[in-house]
Amino acid sequence: MAEYENCQFNNCQLSGANLSELFFVDCVLENCDLSNAQLNGTSFKSVRFKNCKLLGLHFDDCNGFLLSFSFESCQLNFSTFYKLKLKNTQFLDCQLKDVDFIEADLTNAVFKRCDLQNAVFENTNLEFTDLRTAFNFSIDPAKNRVRKAKFSSQNIVGLLDAFDITIE
Repeated sequence: MAEYENCQFNNCQLSGANLSELFFVDCVLENCDLSNAQLNGTSFKSVRFKNCKLLGLHFDDCNGFLLSFSFESCQLNFSTFYKLKLKNTQFLDCQLKDVDFIEADLTNAVFKRCDLQNAVFENTNLEFTDLRTAFNFSIDPAKNRVRKAKFSSQNIVGLLDAFDITIE
């Protein structure tokens, strides 16, 4: 079990690596590939991912205690955040295609210029979440908590998909 505190990881190829039970505290990972890495019991506390490839990661396998991270210009396609507490999490300029947010708590999260194509939101807490510049999402307000969430007039159609109506 290793602990990395205040470390900077640049251009690391960790695709498929076993990162289970590792501790990352106040770290920055930049231009790294962690796709399909194992995260059983991994701790991420105040970790920034920047320009990283994070495909197929099961963040729901991480240690949930004090879990906190942010993502900037990252590819997170096919990743899972099932049932995680992700309050105040920042997703900036990210690809989040086919991501599982089922039962996640995204209260006050920010999805700035993020592609959420086929992302799954069900019983997800999106209260106070900022989705004004997010796109390609489909969120059923009847199956998710969206009180005080922020949307733009351009992306509001993503809230109406569940009604199977035509908007022209």
